[in-house]
Amino acid sequence: MLTKLKRIVKEVNQTPVLDDALSGVAKSLKEAIKVDSVSIYLANYEKQHFTLRATEGLAKSAIGNVSIGFSEGLIGLIGQREEPINISNAQTHPRFKHYPEVQEEQYHAFLGAPIIHQRKVLGVLTLQQQRKRLFSQDEEAFLVTLAMQLAVEIVNAEARGRFSLSDDHPEQNEIKSVKGVPGSSGLAAGVGVVQNLLVNLRNHVPKRSGDRETQIQNYRSAVMQTRQQVEVLSQRIQGEVPDDVQAIFTLYHHLLDANSLGREVEQKITLGWDAATSLKMVVENYITQFQGMSDAYMRERAVDVEDLSNRILANLLNLDTSRLTREELPDKCILVAEELTATMLAEFPKGKLCGLISIRGSSNSHAAIMARALGVPAVMGVTGVPLSLLDNKDILLDGYTGGIIVSPNQTIEREFQQLIQEEKLLSDKILSQDDLPAITKDNCLLSLLVNAGLSADIENTYSSYADGVGLFRTEIPFMMRQRFPTEKEQVELYRAMLSAEPDKPFTMRTLDVGGDKPLPYFPMTEENPFLGWRGIRLTLDHPEVFLVQIRAMLRASIGLQNLQIMLPMITSVSEVLEAKRLISQAFFEVQEEAKVQDGTLYHPKIGVMLEVPAVIYQLPQLAKIVDFFSVGSNDLTQYLLAVDRNNARVSELYDSYHPAVLAALYNIAQQANDLNVPITLCGELAGEPGGTILLMAMGYRKLSMNSHSLLKIKWVARSANLNDAKALLNEVLAMSDPKDVRERVNLYLESIGLGGLIRAGI
Repeated sequence: MLTKLKRIVKEVNQTPVLDDALSGVAKSLKEAIKVDSVSIYLANYEKQHFTLRATEGLAKSAIGNVSIGFSEGLIGLIGQREEPINISNAQTHPRFKHYPEVQEEQYHAFLGAPIIHQRKVLGVLTLQQQRKRLFSQDEEAFLVTLAMQLAVEIVNAEARGRFSLSDDHPEQNEIKSVKGVPGSSGLAAGVGVVQNLLVNLRNHVPKRSGDRETQIQNYRSAVMQTRQQVEVLSQRIQGEVPDDVQAIFTLYHHLLDANSLGREVEQKITLGWDAATSLKMVVENYITQFQGMSDAYMRERAVDVEDLSNRILANLLNLDTSRLTREELPDKCILVAEELTATMLAEFPKGKLCGLISIRGSSNSHAAIMARALGVPAVMGVTGVPLSLLDNKDILLDGYTGGIIVSPNQTIEREFQQLIQEEKLLSDKILSQDDLPAITKDNCLLSLLVNAGLSADIENTYSSYADGVGLFRTEIPFMMRQRFPTEKEQVELYRAMLSAEPDKPFTMRTLDVGGDKPLPYFPMTEENPFLGWRGIRLTLDHPEVFLVQIRAMLRASIGLQNLQIMLPMITSVSEVLEAKRLISQAFFEVQEEAKVQDGTLYHPKIGVMLEVPAVIYQLPQLAKIVDFFSVGSNDLTQYLLAVDRNNARVSELYDSYHPAVLAALYNIAQQANDLNVPITLCGELAGEPGGTILLMAMGYRKLSMNSHSLLKIKWVARSANLNDAKALLNEVLAMSDPKDVRERVNLYLESIGLGGLIRAGI
C-alpha cells in the first residue's frame, strides 16, 4: 500500500493542472483499493462551500457544478468535525443530503476523510460502495494517510497554478499573489533576482501555448542541439570509462530519437501545452516508471533520463545559466533564494537591494534576523513556489503581512507606491528626532544598544545613536572564511571595533556556531543541532579555539576599558567557571605582552547569555560569579516553546508574545534587579515596538537591537508612558493566547499614534 500511496501523491506533484491531478488521483485510488466511487471536494472559503472537483463513479457532469455548504450533508459534517466518517448506509444518516446531479443513488457504503493543511480544511476525499458495509480499518487508515499527503501537494499545486497560464490566456491578467511569513517589516517594489538559478525540469513552471507549430519546431531544434552536445561528450570519453558508463550515452541517443520521447512530447504540444511543459510531463512520467522498476540498474536510469531532459530544457529555453553581473542588475532588486545566507547578502550590492524573499525559513530564522539588521523588507517561508516563478518578475513585497504580488497591474502598483511614500515620510519624521534621548513621557530613561556583526556598513551608520554595543556576533567573520581566522586577523577586527567608540561599552559574544550557523570548514552533522553541540559547549570542548579568540579580544583591548565578554548557551555554573578559568589563563598571558608594549590591560567584565531555560533557576548562583546578564530572547523563546524557529511549518507556534515567554522574561528581570546584577535584553523582541513597551514595564532598562531599529525604538520610548506600560503588562500577563496579547499590544500602539510602525501606511 505504501508504494501505491507514493505513486498517487507523485501524480499530483507532476501534473501541472490541479483539476487534472485530482482526476488522476481519483482514478488511481479507485483502481488501487477496488471501490465503486472516489470523489474529491475542495473548500471555497469565500463562498463557504465545498465544490466537487474530481470523481470516478459519480456523474462527470457534476464536476465543478455541485457545491455543498460547509454545514450541509455528510461532506459538510466531515469538514466541521475534521475527522473521517465511516457509514455502512449513508442514505439513512440524518445528515445525508441528496444531490440529484451527482447520481449517487446506487451507493450505500460511505467513507470520507478531511484534507487538512496547517489546521485548515482544504477539502474532503470520499470512497463509496454499492453494497452496504463498513470500510475496514486498513482502508480508513489508508484514506486518512493519503488525505494528509494530498494536503501539502494541493497547497503547492494551487500556488503553482496561479502562475501556470500563458500570456495569451485572459486568466493571466488576474493578480498573482502568494503568502509567506513576515520576516522584516517594510514595503518593497522591485524586480525579482534569483542567484544561481539552475535549469531543472522540477523547477519549470508549466505553461500553455496556442502556437503548436512553433512549439514543435522549437522542440525539434532543441533536441538536435542536445544530440550534437551528447555526441561530443560521448566521443570525449570514448575508451576512458567502463562499457556500462558508455552505455548511458546509448540510452541518451535512444531517448533523443524522434520515435521515443519526441512522439509523446509532440502529442502533449497538440493538447495545448508549450514545448518545455510537454517535455516535463512526458519525462516525469518516464522517471516515475524507472523508479518503480524492481531492477536496481534500471531504477538508477531515472537520474540519466532527468539529466538528459535538463539539457534539452536548457537548449529549448535558450537559457544562459550565468547570472547577471553587478552592473547589469536592476536598480531595485528583490533577492530571491531557496534559503538566504550571510554570504549571499554580503556579496549582493547593497545599493540595489530593496527586498528579500526566502523560500525556506521563518520570522525568527537567522536569515530574517539578518534582513532586519539590514533594514530590508523580507518575506520568509514562501513554500510551494518554484524560484523560477519569481525570477526577473516585477514584485511588490509587504514585510508587515508576508504578502507578495507578482507582475502587478498599474492600479495595484500605484496604490503600493503610495504606501511606500507614506512609510518614507514616517521614517523621515523619526530621523528628525535622532538626537533626542530614549526617555518616556514620565521620565523613564532607556539605554539603547546595538547588536553588531552582520553588516559593518549599516551598523556604522546608526552606531553613533547607540549607547554602546550590547552584542557583537564574533561568529560572522568565522562563517565568512574557508578556515578559522588567525589570532592576528581577529585582533585587527576587534581592535577596529573597540577603538571606534572607546567610551562606550562593547560586548563581544564568544564564538556561537552550530544550530542554524554552521561553519563551512567545520561540518557538524546532528539530528537536532539546536539541542546539540553549539555555543559554549563547542568552544569548551576545543579550548585551542576558545583561547585564541579570547587572547585576540584581550590583545585588541590593550589600553582600552570598554571590552565586555559574553558567554553563549550557558546551561550550568560549571561551564561559566571553566570558561572563566580559560579567560584568566589568557589574561595573564596577554598581560605580560601588554607590559612589554608599555600598555595597560584591563580585566573585562564577564557576562552570560540567558537563553537556556535551565539558567532561569540558577540566577542567584550565577550572580556570584558574573558581572552581568544578557537575555537572548530568540533562543529562550525557541527552547521554552520547543519550536524550531527556522521551521516554517511550526512558525506560527514561535511567538515571543506567548504568555509563558512573557512570564519568564518578567521573572528574569525581577530576579536580576533583586540580585543587583545589570541586565540587558539583546533578542529581536527588543527591536519591536510592542516588545519595547512590555520589556520596559517588566523592568528592563537596557535593550540591544539591530541598528536599523534603534531610532524607531527611540521614537517608541518617547511616545510611551511607563505607568500605562505597566498596566498593559498586567493585562496581557493574564491572557492565555499570544494572538490576544499581540492584538492588545498593537491596539495600545495605535492609541499612542504608533500604528505606522506595525503596518503599512501612516
